[in-house]
Formats: sequence, C-alpha cells, structure tokens
Amino acid sequence: MVLEGGSIDVNGEGVALATEECLLDTKVQPRNPGLGRSETEKALRNFLGIETVIWLGAGIAGDDTHGHVDDIARFVSPGTVVVAVEPDHTDPNHAPLADNLARLRDARVHGRSFTIVTLPMPRPLWFNGQRLPASYLNFYLANDSVLVPTFNDPADRFALGTLAELFPKREVIGVHAIDLVLGLGTIHCLTLQEPALS
Repeated sequence: MVLEGGSIDVNGEGVALATEECLLDTKVQPRNPGLGRSETEKALRNFLGIETVIWLGAGIAGDDTHGHVDDIARFVSPGTVVVAVEPDHTDPNHAPLADNLARLRDARVHGRSFTIVTLPMPRPLWFNGQRLPASYLNFYLANDSVLVPTFNDPADRFALGTLAELFPKREVIGVHAIDLVLGLGTIHCLTLQEPALS
C-alpha cells in the first residue's frame, strides 16, 4: 500500500485523519488503484490498528502531494484537532478548508466530538507563478519541542502562541520556512520519526 507519512495523522487511540483527495482520488495521483474507501479503511485497520478514519475533503492550493492532511489538520491530543482556516472568501483555500472544518465539527467517535482549534493560513506565497503550500500545520513534534514553520507573516506570532497553549509541556520553536516551502513542503515533510534506542 502506498501511504506517505503526511497523508494521515493519528491520535494514538485508533483514529486517523486523511483526505479523500489524497487517498481516494483515482485520476490525478492515484496511490492505490482499485482500493476504494472501505478497502483503504480495512488496510489502515489491518496494518496500523486504525479503527476510525475521519475523511476530510481536499488539501491546500499548491500542494504537489494532492491533499496531504499534514497541511490542513493535525491531532494535538487524542481529543483535540487543530485545523487550518482561510477567512478570505476569494482565496482558493477558503472553500475546501471550510468544508474540512465542517466535517471535523460533525465527526463523532464513540459518540464523542472533538475539541477543534483553528489556525489561520499565512498569506499566499508564490514562486515563478506557482502557489506554494505554506501552512502552520506542517509542524513536527519532537520529544520536548514542536518545530513550527513560519513565513515572515503577521499570523506567525498567533500560530506560535496558539500551538504553545496546545503543547504546554513542549517548547514551541518557530523555524523560518520560506526557503523550505520553495521545495513544496516544510518541516513535517522533511522529517522522519525514529524511535529512541532502548
């Protein structure tokens, strides 16, 4: 099964976030041709112990991965999800992110809803006429810290402050990521978690 790290996010209690655009699309970047929704969910259950998949719709503009969830919604605890929003109705991210937010608000696991915290998108960044997939949600969780991409944007401080409240036991560190996003990803995209040696 083709399943990149940024295509799912899990809460550690059997729940995963994923997008239909990434894992279920059959035309643009089909990862697993022939696997529909139920077969994908079965594979996630069998391989990763996922009991419930919360399906979001689409990712953000400029994302060459075609909808990785790590740019739009992340678990910050088993019951709390931080999700990207775009208040500018003229921005192409507005409608898909509003749809994702509505889906998360409607989501129930064992009859319980999630606490949802929103983070704004940074202002659009462009390079050679291409929209870049800049998002504060592409953060990386380390043992004692959270590395958060920043973009010389007025919303940087708000994003860092919000994430510091959500991760009170970790140091939240902003990492200038404009050079990184030129490669069409930022911190979570370029990292790989390794378990500690015992």
